[in-house]
Amino acid sequence: MSTTLERPAVSTPRKVAPAKDSRTLIRGQARAGWLLLSPALLHSGVFIVIPVIAVLVLSLTDYSFGDSWAWVGFGNYADLFRDVDFQASLWNTVLYALVVIPVSMAIALAVAVGLNQKIKALGFFRTAFYIPTVTATVAIATVWLWIYNPGSGLANGFLSLFGFAPTQWLSDPATALPSLMVIGVWQGLGTKIIIYLAALQGVSRDLLESAEIDGASRWQKFANVTWPALGPVQFFVLITSIVGTFQVFDLVYVMTQGGPGTETRVLVLDIYQNAFTDLKLGYASAETVIMMIVIAAFIGVGRLLQRADAND
Repeated sequence: MSTTLERPAVSTPRKVAPAKDSRTLIRGQARAGWLLLSPALLHSGVFIVIPVIAVLVLSLTDYSFGDSWAWVGFGNYADLFRDVDFQASLWNTVLYALVVIPVSMAIALAVAVGLNQKIKALGFFRTAFYIPTVTATVAIATVWLWIYNPGSGLANGFLSLFGFAPTQWLSDPATALPSLMVIGVWQGLGTKIIIYLAALQGVSRDLLESAEIDGASRWQKFANVTWPALGPVQFFVLITSIVGTFQVFDLVYVMTQGGPGTETRVLVLDIYQNAFTDLKLGYASAETVIMMIVIAAFIGVGRLLQRADAND
């Protein structure tokens, strides 16, 4: 009997694409990426970059609508810091932000933690908290004008049950700005709650279960597992809150017009009146630049706090 030995199959090595083809592929992908980004870049250039450059240039002039203009350099900025209305607006806006941002973030996180539990009518509560965010500010202001009405408003009616005297909420210099802060906190809760709720649902269940097995209490699990995991989300909510509070305008415009006196006058309202009432566009542009610098400073401080919290 003869045995036929079969030759083992020899695998043919795959051809390796030359480096030139790899570079061509990378360049093609880069071109495709820039092509897909081009609509967003065009939008940003037209509606962000060009207006910012225009504001910076106009802030150095005394330009007014339809009139001749002259180069004044930093004269507008020097005048701003001698302007009593601007000083009041800047202080009120900073104070509004310092109160509304941390209070709204704390309440939103607490509500999100509660909504993250298995409770009845969860969908109803989520919707109820989010409705103020999508409701027109003019409608919200109208409702709160009734609530703060000194004669027949709900606020004074509720306090009268406990023997408190009626309060002139929006006419009293001591309560006008705090009354607007209450509305600002309430109106901004919805978006923050949704963001926090999504972040809470993304916290690792394995880490939470491990902490529970180790005997950690609810507070210890929150402080050592949940809170560190929320770091990036906290920073995002902080940045959006800073930008939102510094842009408050329609609420103040409808409810108080900046009064009584200058007690509720904020930066955007002051910019609006300088630009469109007094027609001092160069002066208003300088005020806008100051506002952008203040916002950048707040964001920088928030970034430092976020880094310090991450390093702890």
